[in-house]
Amino acid sequence: MSLIRLFSDFDGRIGLRPFWLGSIAVALTLLAIERTLPHLADRHTAITITAFIKAFALFPWAALAAKRANDRGSTPLFGILLICAIVLPEHLRPLVSIGWRPSLEAIATMAWVVAFVDLGLLPSAAHRDRVAASPAGAKAAE
Repeated sequence: MSLIRLFSDFDGRIGLRPFWLGSIAVALTLLAIERTLPHLADRHTAITITAFIKAFALFPWAALAAKRANDRGSTPLFGILLICAIVLPEHLRPLVSIGWRPSLEAIATMAWVVAFVDLGLLPSAAHRDRVAASPAGAKAAE
């Protein structure tokens, strides 16, 4: 799978390795931009560009999560919703009263845990169904 398709296409399946490598690539790119941009532009411009890039980074992460969710036997929408549940509460924090902020943090934390376990640790659905895919009447290997 090409890099462009990996980060921009919501169809298909990817295994654990491409998912982790793609996620690390997006995270390191964001980190590099956040660290270098303040040295290249004034503070206001750097904050504006960083906010735009963080919003744009939702797309490749959602594409990775959609393909990985599809690989796990779920719908791609599940992966997209997990990424939104992780990222969006941080952007909603300034808009809600202080009483709702712990709830937003709890939602994001639960989404991180579910995404980490389901998308990042568990094997592909194809690996789980090997026993069920054996032809009828076939003997188990001993």
